Amino acid sequence: MRHLIFSDIHGNLEALEAVLRFARAEGVESYLMLGDVVGYGASPEAVIERVRSLAPPVLAVRGNHDKVVCGIEAGFQFHPRARAAVDWTSGQLDEEQLHWLSDLPEGPLPGPGGSVLCHGSPLDEDAYILSTSDAWGVFESGFLEPRQRELVFFGHSHVACAFVLKDDEVDGWLIEGQTHRMELEPGSCYLVNPGSVGQPRDRDPRACCLIWDTVEGRIEWRRVEYDVDSARARILDAGLPPFLAERLARGV
Repeated sequence: MRHLIFSDIHGNLEALEAVLRFARAEGVESYLMLGDVVGYGASPEAVIERVRSLAPPVLAVRGNHDKVVCGIEAGFQFHPRARAAVDWTSGQLDEEQLHWLSDLPEGPLPGPGGSVLCHGSPLDEDAYILSTSDAWGVFESGFLEPRQRELVFFGHSHVACAFVLKDDEVDGWLIEGQTHRMELEPGSCYLVNPGSVGQPRDRDPRACCLIWDTVEGRIEWRRVEYDVDSARARILDAGLPPFLAERLARGV
């Protein structure tokens, strides 16, 4: 089966639609989403409805922006620009959409094929995994025991990357370029970030996602072009902080 793994849409409808068109062309059969449907971007209602309309239904976990937008948490730790965006977003959504956000489950969540879905770390949904040291903390925690838990998908950092535990050593990679494939080796444990659909921060402004082919035993990152200018214009027209529009063009 071919799964689309995607994360951190952040209210960017143009990026989401481009990724979904790509997924259909690639014969994707299921959708696994790692949180932060909303926040930052200016199309939260349309993005929620698009995600809700996916067939088969998306298997998703909540993100930290999702929690604050729907009122589960106050978001006192948010940067003022992020705080302004979540306050604006909350005012755009109707009661049903807010309820849908609040019903998104907390990770880690069991996924297909023994995989695990989470937003941040599987040990803490709000924690970042940014380095081999962070990854080692997860690996040595025992979370990946029993051994059938060998593949964890996470988001939150907006950076496409992977960390692999093999023979008691951890290696890590930042994923660059339009396409990057990784063969999954039996006996190794993986922490995998598909990158961000709606607000990449690895200096590549293209939307980023991942296809997991369980038959071939591999994962493949893909960068997808989308109409960045339209997404930026929506942010500015909504009166959101201009920096949120500017960063889309630079992928930072």
